[in-house]
Amino acid sequence: MKIYTKTGDDGTTGLFGGERVAKTDPRVEAYGTVDEANSALGLARTTTASESIAEWLEEVQADLFALGAELACAPEKLNVLGTPRIDQGRVERLEHLMDLMDARLEPLKNFILPGGTSAASAMHHARTVARRAERRVLELHAARAVSLDIRLYLNRLSDFLFLLARYENSVSNTPDIAWKPRGG
Repeated sequence: MKIYTKTGDDGTTGLFGGERVAKTDPRVEAYGTVDEANSALGLARTTTASESIAEWLEEVQADLFALGAELACAPEKLNVLGTPRIDQGRVERLEHLMDLMDARLEPLKNFILPGGTSAASAMHHARTVARRAERRVLELHAARAVSLDIRLYLNRLSDFLFLLARYENSVSNTPDIAWKPRGG
């Protein structure tokens, strides 16, 4: 099977369920940005030395794949999508992992700059892409309803990745970089 179909040469793409939409459609922008966040997580996963962090990232990547599939599905076809859907349990899983990390981290006393280890830096980058994905999904939601669970998951994801970057630095004995305002 060839990877190229030529069906998108006219500037459209197919949703699961057969509907064709412009490649600039907010739905395509939303699931495309979720895919970008997933790729950023893949990069972060390859840079961490922690098996548990790598497993958490792979779990989130699987969630994002399911989330993107749901966004790429024509709404009337969701019942035949055939992939798991993001639900409250997935949101609670992120919250549970955040609580675990937060309990092991020193409380923040100031803002921090993205950085530290290569893995933490990659997680900070993934965090900003996840936040952009959330904004794209909220733009889509303004035009067409997107499930509350997807919106909550993406909102929690950037918080999860912030804590994960700090946790990565902590387990690597690398301090976070405190932001020190510069005088003008």
